[in-house]
Amino acid sequence: MALREIVYVPDEVLRRKARPVTSFGGELQTLIDDMVETMRNAPGVGLAAPQVGVSSRVIVVEFGDEEVPPKLYVVVNPEIQKKSDETLIGTEACLSIPGLAGDVERHLAVTVTGQSRRGQPVKIKASGWLARIFQHEIDHLNGILFTDRAERVWKLEEADPEEVLLD
Repeated sequence: MALREIVYVPDEVLRRKARPVTSFGGELQTLIDDMVETMRNAPGVGLAAPQVGVSSRVIVVEFGDEEVPPKLYVVVNPEIQKKSDETLIGTEACLSIPGLAGDVERHLAVTVTGQSRRGQPVKIKASGWLARIFQHEIDHLNGILFTDRAERVWKLEEADPEEVLLD
């Protein structure tokens, strides 16, 4: 495993729709391992392949709270299949946009389908912050940044770090 360099706005890879993954060989496995290490080192709770300069539909998410220990999710070719009607505004930030945070409206619950790192089908039902993280990371795969969806954006030092989601 190795740390990868996180790319920043305005790098054009962040604005392109990432390519679907069709090969689950060693190159993909190395990318996933490196993404997990990079996300944890940043530190963040999610990372999309375009954030390390790779235009592939791969995300890693690791989240837990007081009630649930951290769990690592690796999803290849993720898609949101269902979204709750209920939404909530929450504060987000992004490793690719250092120094900024914003209020973003997201669905309270989502169902994500895709493939595991080995190509097996996966289905994840997520709610709360976990659902927010999945929506944020999948947006990255479609060239969408949180600032595109934010109702308000501000410099990060103005935010309470306890309330900010970093990916």
